[in-house]
Amino acid sequence: MSTQTLIYLFVGVSFALYIGIAVWSRAGSTAEFYVAGGGVSPMVNGMATAADWMSAASFLSMAGIIAFAGYDGSVYLMGWTGGYVLLALLLAPYLRKFGEFTVPDFIGTRYYSKVARVVAVLCLVIISFTYIAGQMRGVGIVFSRFLDVPVDLGVVFGMAIVFVYAVMGGMKGITYTQVAQYCVLIFAYLVPAFFISFMVTGNPVPQLGLGSEVADGSGLYVLQKLDLVLQDLGFAAYTAGSKSTIDVFCITLALMVGTAGLPHVIVRFFTVPKASDARKSAGWALLFIALLYTTAGPVGAFARLNFVETVNETEYAEAPAWFGNWEANDLLAWRDKDGDGAMQYRPGAAFEGAPVFTEGETGPSGERLLSNPATDTENEVYVDNDIMVLANPEIAQLPGWVIALVAAGGLAAALSTAAGLLLVISSSVSHDLLKKTFRPDITEKGELRAARLAATAAILVAGYLGIYPPGWVAQVVAFAFGIAAASLFPAIVMGIFSKRMNREGAIAGMLGGLAFTLSYIAWFKLVNPEANVAENWLLDISPEGIGVIGMLVNFALAIGVSLLTKGPPAEIGRLVEKIRVPRGAEVPHMH
Repeated sequence: MSTQTLIYLFVGVSFALYIGIAVWSRAGSTAEFYVAGGGVSPMVNGMATAADWMSAASFLSMAGIIAFAGYDGSVYLMGWTGGYVLLALLLAPYLRKFGEFTVPDFIGTRYYSKVARVVAVLCLVIISFTYIAGQMRGVGIVFSRFLDVPVDLGVVFGMAIVFVYAVMGGMKGITYTQVAQYCVLIFAYLVPAFFISFMVTGNPVPQLGLGSEVADGSGLYVLQKLDLVLQDLGFAAYTAGSKSTIDVFCITLALMVGTAGLPHVIVRFFTVPKASDARKSAGWALLFIALLYTTAGPVGAFARLNFVETVNETEYAEAPAWFGNWEANDLLAWRDKDGDGAMQYRPGAAFEGAPVFTEGETGPSGERLLSNPATDTENEVYVDNDIMVLANPEIAQLPGWVIALVAAGGLAAALSTAAGLLLVISSSVSHDLLKKTFRPDITEKGELRAARLAATAAILVAGYLGIYPPGWVAQVVAFAFGIAAASLFPAIVMGIFSKRMNREGAIAGMLGGLAFTLSYIAWFKLVNPEANVAENWLLDISPEGIGVIGMLVNFALAIGVSLLTKGPPAEIGRLVEKIRVPRGAEVPHMH
C-alpha cells in the first residue's frame, strides 16, 4: 500500500472516530455544553486537558524551534511546562472550588461587577483569536502537505470537522474527542522518535538517546557532534545561547504565567466533580504532557543533525524526494547562488522574505525559481521551522505508515486546541454576555442555541484568519501567552489570594496590562518592525517577553487603585475565605 493511501486511511479513520464520538456525546443541556455535565473522571479529564493544551505549536513547532534555535529554544520548553505546573498547583483547585465555570464568570462574581465580566470577556476573546488563527493555519499546512490540497482548502476541511464536534457536542463532545485525539497525537509523536533515536544512537528511548554516543563510530555524543557540525558550517554551537539573561527570564516567565491564565485550559477543571478531582486530573495531565515535552528536545536535536547531513552539499538533482515534496508546498526552497548545483546550508537568510516562486519556471537543476532578491550570505537553503516534526520520518526514511501516523497526529493536535478555544469563545458570548449581563431572562434552550451560534461564528472568523492570515499571525501564537499573563492572570490570582482587591482595582489592572502589552507588541510587529532589535527594546526585553512587564503594570495599577477606593463587600471576603478551604466543591453554577 502506498504512503499516500496510508495517509488517506489514517486521517479518514481518525476523523470518522472524532465525528462518531461527537454524535454519541451530543450535548442536550447548557451543563453538558459548558462543563460536560461536571462528572468527568480525573484521568479522562487529564488526558483531555493534555490534548487541549498541546496545540499545533507543541506538536509541530516546538521541536522545530529547538532544532533551529538550540539552547535559545529551551525557553518554550521551560515556560510552557512550568506554566502548567503553576496552573495545576496555584489556580485550578481554587477555581473548581469556587464553582463558576468560565473565567469571566469567576471575575464577574468575585469582583461583583458586570463591567469586570465584560472586560474579562474582551481579554479572553483577544487571547483566543490570537491563538486560534495559528491553529487553523497549522491545520491547513498539514492538510496541504499530506492530502495534496491547497492550504486554504485544508483550512476549510479543518473548519468543517471542528464544526461537527464542537457545535454539536459542546464540552461533552470535545472532552471525549480530545481523549481520542491525545491517543492519536502522542502515539504519532513517540513512534517516529523511537525509530530515529535508535537509528542515530542505537538507543530507542529518545530521552536517553540524547545523552548517548552517535552510532557512527566517532565516539562523540549527540550534542558534541551537533556542536561540531554546526560550528564547521559557521553556525553558533547548538548548546550556546544568544539571548540576554533578562530576556530569557522574561520570555520563560511570560509563557509560564500566560499558560496559567489561558482560559481554554482553566475551564477544563470545571468538568470534574470535586476540587480534589481537579488536583488529580492536573497530575494526570502533567504525566500525559511530560511524555511529549521530554521527547521534544531529543527530536529537535536529531532533526537538526539529520537535516544538515542530508541536505548540505547534496546535489539538488540527487536531493531526496521529501525535499521536493516540501518545496512544492512553499515550505522549503533552494537558490543556487554559486551555480554549482549543490545545496550549501549556512547561517543567515538565503534570500529576502518568505519564498515567492515564479510560476512554472525551473532552474538548470530542476529547482523552482524564486523572485526574491538574494542576500549576500553563503546560505542557499530556506527551511520553515514548522516542517521538522512532519518531515522527520521522511528525512529518516521511516516506513509509510509512520508518515501517515504523524499526519493524523498533527491534525489531532491542531484540531483539539482549536475546539477548546472555540468553546471558550462561545461560552463567553452566550453565558457571560447574554445570560449574565444583557439578557438575564433568556431560557436555557435559548442560551444553548446562542452558544451554538456563537461557536459557529467563531469558527467562521477563525477560518478566515487561517485562510487570510495577517503577516504576523504565525509569529504571534506566543504573544497570546503574553497577553494572558498581562490581563487575566493577575486578576485571577488576586481574586483568590487577596480579600482587599476590589472591582475598581481589577478593572484598572486588566485594562492597563492589556493596553500596555498590546501596544508594545503592535509597535514592534506591525507599526515599526524595522525597530525590533535589542537596542530599542524596553529594558532589553523582546516583544515575546514583554507580557511580564504588562503583568507588573497590571498588579501595580490594581493594588494602587484598590487602595484609593472602597474595599469589597463583606460577603466577598467570606467567599474568598471559603474557596481556600481544600474540601468539597460547588456544583458549577449555571444560572
